[in-house]
Amino acid sequence: MNTLVMKMGEGTTASLTTKLADYQIANPNPYVDFAAKVQGVTILVYQSGKIVFQGKKAASLAGSFGWTGDEDKTSENKTDQNLTLIGSDEVGNGSYFGGLAVVASLVTPNEHVFLKNLGVADSKSLTDQKIQQIAPILEEKIPHKALLLTPKKYNEVVGEGKTYNAVSVKVALHNQAIFLLLQEVEKPDQIVIDAFTSPKNYQKYLKQETNQFNDPLVLVEKAESKYLAVAVSSIIARNLFLDNLKKLGEDLGYKLPSGAGRLCDEVASQILAAYGMQGLDYCAKLHFANTQKAQTLLKNKG
Repeated sequence: MNTLVMKMGEGTTASLTTKLADYQIANPNPYVDFAAKVQGVTILVYQSGKIVFQGKKAASLAGSFGWTGDEDKTSENKTDQNLTLIGSDEVGNGSYFGGLAVVASLVTPNEHVFLKNLGVADSKSLTDQKIQQIAPILEEKIPHKALLLTPKKYNEVVGEGKTYNAVSVKVALHNQAIFLLLQEVEKPDQIVIDAFTSPKNYQKYLKQETNQFNDPLVLVEKAESKYLAVAVSSIIARNLFLDNLKKLGEDLGYKLPSGAGRLCDEVASQILAAYGMQGLDYCAKLHFANTQKAQTLLKNKG
């Protein structure tokens, strides 16, 4: 699907809403002043003055309003990259040791060149050294909200018979980070969350949250590799997770590995021997299978 963006006033777009009045359609996005569908092309006019054309014949229709074919304004499968976005991502969900970090960031098109020159990409494709190098710059330059759920707090609220499960706690953190950011920044054209569950599940768990917002959001798989706003959040979140992992290890006198492999079982068994379950409660997510494996390892050693 082709997506291109114009600004109200470019070419003959000032008369766009009048000419397309007969093709107007409903759109739930509160930041969209006008929406229409013509020849399979969806046209969205945002309050910010941006006009988005989406569809196979987007260039042809936009051309009738004065679009000149500038390649920088059209793209394949990069919907909404030219819009102001809030992107949210989490790090630490799959790691036995360390907390759960969630970050929401606001990125405007004006910041794209700066971010690309800085080397912003999905945190999974960057070395920890690179993340620790550029994360402080992003934290200073990009509006964001970062939340960290420490292992101890995580264990208090996540698990059988507790307030949250492993999915609903992420819904709560993403929702809260975005809610807090929305209090401080301009209205985004869209909010994108790196998909960790289905939209149906997300909405189900969202109902139990107190802080709600009406801004439209979408869940996109591998969003950190598609949207710079999500990539920024993934980098800041990864850095926050790494800092927390290092501090927890220093507090206990162990180097804590990330992930949930066999090395985690071994280190966990050593922490069990030194501190008991209180030690693991301080640094690890207890509902992971690693806990039982560590207990078995310690028992066999005895």
